[in-house]
Amino acid sequence: MKNHAILVGIGIFLSRIAGLVRERVFAHYFGNSAAGDAFKAALKIPNFLQNLFGEGVLSASFIPVYAQLLAKKHDEEAAKVASVIGSLMFLMTSFLVIAGVFATPMLIDLIAPGFEGEKRQLTIHIVQILFPGTGFLVMSAWCLGILNSHKKFFLSYIAPVIWNLTIIATLILWGEKQAQFDLAITVAWGLVVGSFLQFFVQLPSALRLGKKIWPSVDMKISSVTTVMRNFVPVVVSRGVVQVSAYIDSMLASLLPTGAVSSLAYAQTLYLLPVSLFGMSVSAAELPSMSQAVGTDEEIRNYLQGRLNRGLQQIAFFVIPSVVAFLLLGDLIVGAVFQTGEFDAHNTQTVWMVLIGSTVGLLASTLGRLYSSTFYSLKDTRTPLKFAILRVIATTGLGVLFAFYLPKWFGLTEEWGTPGLTASAGIAGWIEFYFLRRSLNDKIGATGLPLRFQFKVWAIALVSAAVAAVVGRFVLPQDWHVILRALGAVAVYGLLYFGMGYFFQVEQAQGFIQKVLRRLKLVR
Repeated sequence: MKNHAILVGIGIFLSRIAGLVRERVFAHYFGNSAAGDAFKAALKIPNFLQNLFGEGVLSASFIPVYAQLLAKKHDEEAAKVASVIGSLMFLMTSFLVIAGVFATPMLIDLIAPGFEGEKRQLTIHIVQILFPGTGFLVMSAWCLGILNSHKKFFLSYIAPVIWNLTIIATLILWGEKQAQFDLAITVAWGLVVGSFLQFFVQLPSALRLGKKIWPSVDMKISSVTTVMRNFVPVVVSRGVVQVSAYIDSMLASLLPTGAVSSLAYAQTLYLLPVSLFGMSVSAAELPSMSQAVGTDEEIRNYLQGRLNRGLQQIAFFVIPSVVAFLLLGDLIVGAVFQTGEFDAHNTQTVWMVLIGSTVGLLASTLGRLYSSTFYSLKDTRTPLKFAILRVIATTGLGVLFAFYLPKWFGLTEEWGTPGLTASAGIAGWIEFYFLRRSLNDKIGATGLPLRFQFKVWAIALVSAAVAAVVGRFVLPQDWHVILRALGAVAVYGLLYFGMGYFFQVEQAQGFIQKVLRRLKLVR
């Protein structure tokens, strides 16, 4: 698991770093402007299709079936399944993209009811440009499903680097030549080109590994029937999760200008640990869990062991991420975004939104692994029930936290955006609680040992407190925020891993031993 998770993690890390650079360049030219709000809101609709029919759904329905066929050496049937699923995804996505282009004005009124005039028209125009690119991203996820099932993780997770670089190049080439509204349209076209390149770079390897893949819609194959039977509840489940994100975006559109952009900037940072640690471990584990064979008891023990190890691996990295966002968030946001149109006030605003996001960060990452375990058991309906519960909680708490609590406490409307992210985090914990309880009934006790949690939280808090003092008071205040952030984060990392090694946290000891072996300081 560790080697596969590391490969996924490296790929995601490089992709996310490219994403951070993209967001920094975007913030430089757009800040928290109306054009920035329009682009971020427009991006939500194509992303909905990508997330709905792309990686998450295929991971939950396609990979468990395809990976098990490979494990049983049924290569020919596996190729037929990949062919049919790929063909169906292409047909369905093509229809949805065409329909989406014509339905865009109605969709905008659903996700951004607060947008009016030129801002609304710009959002509509951008969405209509972006829809074709969405089709390429969905098919890119089909390639990912094949590559991951063959334990080829790196290419599929580094491919988004090309997508990010294309957008960055578009911003740099036209950023100084166009006004913000025109630039937003140009960047949308750059995004479509990047989407095509992301798909194209994976396709040859997917076809080579899949063997004998050819367009087909033969629905009579039993394994295809299994995929499709699992596909429907996962689509609904994933759709419910996406609805939760859209509720945040919709409510943010009703808040003052800049709320949608602030939410998007904060999510860029918040999703970094989710992707690096939650997604990397979950993605690496799903094919292995799906290939489990033996008696029912042997399968339960196998899944229980892998899940518990994975949970600790995720928590070891996510808990310090939560603490870093809380105590060092202003330095991190400033280092990533503060330039051009994005000023110090924007940094403080996004930091507050990021603090709200930390409420559910651990629940979201651990919940991914629990969902993957359900999917490996070909149980797609249980996560669906709890995803629906999450959306209901997100909606109710979101309205309360965004519009009522700030008034009750005499705060400005700007505090509504952090309220949105905090409420979504609470809803995430509700979903996580029920996922864990239900899975424990199936395979036995799972979760993080209290002793482990206490050690990691204590070490993270002490390390971050020292790093915060260094970043704010020890390092010269006339240094650029990037330099102070790098200094603070370096101190934080050294203390966290050092104290983890001293207090015998297995993950810290394993990491340091691996580094020392690479440096040839130990055998």
